Amino acid sequence: MADAQPPYKGTIPPEEFHRVQKSEEFGRLKKVFRSFAFPMTVVFLVWYLAYVLGAIFAKDLMMMPVFGNVSFGFLFGIAQFVSTFLITWLYIRHMNKKVDPIAEELRADLEASAR
Repeated sequence: MADAQPPYKGTIPPEEFHRVQKSEEFGRLKKVFRSFAFPMTVVFLVWYLAYVLGAIFAKDLMMMPVFGNVSFGFLFGIAQFVSTFLITWLYIRHMNKKVDPIAEELRADLEASAR
C-alpha cells in the first residue's frame, strides 16, 4: 500500500504554525471547543458521581423497586449508558457543525503557505 500523500506540495514553515496559533481564528476554535467540552465533562462527572454516591450512601433508594424486579438503581445504571451515548452524539454533532469548519479554514490557510 502506498503512503498517503498530503493534498499540498512542500513543507509548511514552522513560523506559519506560530502565526496561526496566535491568530484570532485559532482562539475562536479553542473557545468553541472548550465551550462544549468543559461543561459537558463537568455534567458527565457529576452525573456519574451521583450514581456512585447513590450506590454507596443511598442503598435503600437504589434497591427500591420501580416495577417488578427492576430497581431504581438498575434504571439509574442504564441511564448512565444512555447518557454516555447521548453525550457522544452531541459531541460529534458539535464538532461537525461548529469546530470542524473553523479547523478546515485554518488547515487550508496553513496548506496554502506550503513551500
